[in-house]
Amino acid sequence: MRDNRPKSRLLALGSAGALVTATLIAGAVSAPAASADSRRGLDREARGAEIAAASAAKAGIDWQDCPADWGLEKPIQCGWVSVPLDYAHPYGKQIKLAVDRIGNTGTPQERQGALVYNPGGPGGSGLRFPRRVTTKSALWTNVSKAYDFVGFDPRGVGHSAPISCIDPQEFVKAPKMDPVPDSEADKTAQRKLAREYAEGCGERSGRMLPFMTTPNTARDLDVIRAALGEKKLNYLGVSYGTYLGAVYGTLFPGHLRRMIVDSVVDPSRENIWYQANLNQDIAFEGRWKDWEDWVAANDAAFHLGTTRAAVQAQWLKLRATAKKAPLGGVVGPAELISFFQSAPYYDSAWVPVASVFAKYVAGDTQAMIDAAAPDMSDTAGNIGAENSNAVYTAVECADAKWPTSWQRWDRDNTRLNKDYPFMTWANAWMNLPCATWPAKQQTPVEVRTHKGLPPVMIVQSTRDAATPYPGAVSLHKRFKGSRLITERDAGSHGVTGLVNPCINDRVDAYLLTGKLDASDVTCAPHATPKP
Repeated sequence: MRDNRPKSRLLALGSAGALVTATLIAGAVSAPAASADSRRGLDREARGAEIAAASAAKAGIDWQDCPADWGLEKPIQCGWVSVPLDYAHPYGKQIKLAVDRIGNTGTPQERQGALVYNPGGPGGSGLRFPRRVTTKSALWTNVSKAYDFVGFDPRGVGHSAPISCIDPQEFVKAPKMDPVPDSEADKTAQRKLAREYAEGCGERSGRMLPFMTTPNTARDLDVIRAALGEKKLNYLGVSYGTYLGAVYGTLFPGHLRRMIVDSVVDPSRENIWYQANLNQDIAFEGRWKDWEDWVAANDAAFHLGTTRAAVQAQWLKLRATAKKAPLGGVVGPAELISFFQSAPYYDSAWVPVASVFAKYVAGDTQAMIDAAAPDMSDTAGNIGAENSNAVYTAVECADAKWPTSWQRWDRDNTRLNKDYPFMTWANAWMNLPCATWPAKQQTPVEVRTHKGLPPVMIVQSTRDAATPYPGAVSLHKRFKGSRLITERDAGSHGVTGLVNPCINDRVDAYLLTGKLDASDVTCAPHATPKP
């Protein structure tokens, strides 16, 4: 999820009646199924992946300057890797995946191979990863001497056979319905939107939907590894990218060299994906309160109240005002949730969100409108937002069997909303299309250690909202020999992108030498933002 996009970039939720940040539900990622025999190469998908990887190794990648409109400057190069749409039929329909790379900055002798990155989502593009070198990101200077930095658009995303569920301009249109229902009629209206969104996915992208699974993306990752000419994969995955890494490590344990997973989705079958979203609602509430405490402690800068309760009262007042009459005719409660949600996601949003909030309370309504309303003129951005949400939905819905009973959804979310109101209903409507999904739903992979799996580095903050801390503990137990680095009393999503030498130095040491600590490590938190 740390993919160098502006952290406050908004995505509209067509079905959910809410807007969400570009990474929403990093922690709600999905995992589709591969048969239990896949690691032994006995099932059709495993054989198909072997065939596709052998073909890709032979073909390689024809690296060229990137297309001008991709926003990737030289010396970053771009290319394509062909993969089967359905690995059970490796000689059937192929789709092309967009990949990019920048070579290692050190000597040929220093080079240790390619480091492949996934930022999360599902639905996030990794193509901006090589820009960590061209923009001279200090955190990655040492690692970039040894590794080519490789990014890719996963299947369905961006330039890789993109899927769509609704007209992008319609998708971002505001104001949406308030996600928090006042009546049964409101719930009925939201259910209708969710059902129509699922139908739209089927109409616009039906051929792709059965194959939009995490195991298939893991197989794609192995084909990319082969196309790069790498015997083994070095991988960095953040947020949903951790689940992709966990599934890859389960299906291809002997193909991994080094892997870092950062801000971890609990890979247990019971968690993917319905329970993951419910757990997320609880964690978001906790991190929202952390932010309100910080705002209150910095009242001299923001004048929003000296206690959490006072800041919350200002939030509820703003919400009620926008519900009665959307600000500028376009910013209602759904748009506010989308904007404010970036604060519990990322510490980097704490100051910007509080500053806009402070301006609003001081009488500047326009600042809030500018920050939270969709930009209807940004057609390219809106296409990207719609595509990202379509992939998020398609992967989560395909990875696992979702409850189809509205009574269960209603009961679970009504109960949670009482104590955790900030995100619960917005999250529910975002995922409800999975209850009426028009394509086959799989059984998640049983993530566990198999022969050949190398020691994996797991990095996690204790108060992460999108991927709650128990997810890291769960993966740590499943991957023998892994090491867990815990950032205590912190909650920014995507820890390896932050300045914290206790973590940064260990990331460098692992990627450069393979060294892990003899036991798990707890690090003090990174610096708290200053107004």
